[in-house]
Amino acid sequence: MGEQHTYRVIVRGTWDGLSEEARERLLAEAAEHGMASMRFCEEGSLSYEPAPLKHFSMRYVVVSDAADGEEMAGAIAEDRAETALRELGYGFRGLKSTVTDLDTMKINFKPASRR
Repeated sequence: MGEQHTYRVIVRGTWDGLSEEARERLLAEAAEHGMASMRFCEEGSLSYEPAPLKHFSMRYVVVSDAADGEEMAGAIAEDRAETALRELGYGFRGLKSTVTDLDTMKINFKPASRR
C-alpha cells in the first residue's frame, strides 16, 4: 500500500426525473440541506436550494493512494454519490467533481501586520 492522501471532493449534479414523492421529500427536508449543512465527510453531505429545485452538491472526504491521484478520488466520490442518491430514490444526471488534495495544498500565511 502506497502513501495515502486525503482529498476533499465536491460532486455537483442536476436533479432529473424526480418522482412526486421524491420532490416532496426534498422540499420538506430542504432546511436540513442548506448552506449551514455543508461539510466534508466520508459518508457525504448533501446540499441544495429548494427554489428552484434544480442543482445539488455533495461533499466528501476521500482517502486513497496518492499514486492514483485526484482523478481516482473524484471517481470514488462520484460512485459514492450515485449509490447514495439511488438508495434515496432521487433521479439525477450530469455528475461532475472538483477535487482538492489536502496533502499538497499550499497554505499562504499572511505576515503579521506592522504596528
